[in-house]
Amino acid sequence: MKKVPLWSLVDIRPSNVDKKSNPSESTVRLVNYTDVYYNSRITMNLDLMEATASTDHIERFRVRPGDLIITKDSETSDDIGIPALVESASDDMVCAYHLALLRPYADQVDPIFLYWCLASSLTKGYWLTASFGVTRVSIPIGTVARLPVPEFDCDTQRKIARYLDRETGEIDAMLAQLQSLTHKLQERVRTVQTRAVFGLAESAGHRESESHAALAGIPDHWERTKFGYDFTESAERNGDDPAGPLLSISEYRGVELNTRTDGQQASLDVSKYRVVRPGQLAANMMWLNHGGLGVSSLTGYISPDYKAFWISDRFEPRYVHHLFRSSRYIDYFAAISTGVRPNAQRVTKTVLDATPVPLPPIEEQIRIADELDEATARVDAMLAKVADLKSRLLERRAALITDVVTGKKAVA
Repeated sequence: MKKVPLWSLVDIRPSNVDKKSNPSESTVRLVNYTDVYYNSRITMNLDLMEATASTDHIERFRVRPGDLIITKDSETSDDIGIPALVESASDDMVCAYHLALLRPYADQVDPIFLYWCLASSLTKGYWLTASFGVTRVSIPIGTVARLPVPEFDCDTQRKIARYLDRETGEIDAMLAQLQSLTHKLQERVRTVQTRAVFGLAESAGHRESESHAALAGIPDHWERTKFGYDFTESAERNGDDPAGPLLSISEYRGVELNTRTDGQQASLDVSKYRVVRPGQLAANMMWLNHGGLGVSSLTGYISPDYKAFWISDRFEPRYVHHLFRSSRYIDYFAAISTGVRPNAQRVTKTVLDATPVPLPPIEEQIRIADELDEATARVDAMLAKVADLKSRLLERRAALITDVVTGKKAVA
């Protein structure tokens, strides 16, 4: 089957605007990474971030109905190449720099058909092969422009689009239910963690003020300290001999082996990457408000942009792990973080050092850690079963899409 590009590519490379000319600026609604989800159809109902941009930027990045957007730059390979179809847009909607904006030729391709082509596993494999990076993964803009897709006449394209819209609907409904169950289980863990690590009564509910008063309601006999008093930043780097494998920090599991490097080009120099030892607290300072930290049980190395901390002997490391991943601290980190992008809110080292921390007696810390280890293990087992079912459904969905858009499976 003949394969040709079926869209015009909107140039997203930085323009050579003369900084001295002081081009006029305008307020825009920025379509950001967090607005692009799997099987996403962008509409005007999104809460888009306001920003300012030069008029040159606005003209070249302006989003129109029928455009397609893909993520070309992200922290993991799982999140690159995710497509979204713009169903409606206002004149002030502009595409963010880390997304590629595609505009189909109106007389050659149906936008919904192209969306399904971009959602197929063949296209995902193409992105993985062409992507590069370790701490961040990117798709070269030239690669986006050269992506081949199956060529069908317009009537066939529309028939394929209608068929996939209908057939994937049931799968998407099941995936939504599983996702809701996942969120409920994770929220339950956060609630149990918060009550336990802060010594709160079962009846204690969450209050908005706790986002700014992290130690509200802790037992009177517990001591209080600050992060900077008991957590010392480690300056250890790989140097010429890496201490172990590359690690990542998951918002759900904490520090773990980095298994998302398929298709990525490994860095030739990891000498400046930060070493993490068992019992150290590792933190992604731009993801603390999503649980991007945890105590490591592994020896390895993490991004040089992350941090690792030695924990004083006044703390049980397992208690620390549950403490900072509790919902109260996630809300607290969100309140003290700064940044322009919603998914890149940084907590500075100075502000983190001033963070108030509860200090229960060590025997209570051990008891709390034992209880939470057991409780989270049970929930993790349930989450693993849900994740396996989701994976099977996604594989079925991806196979259906690929078979249909390549013509392997005929549509009625």
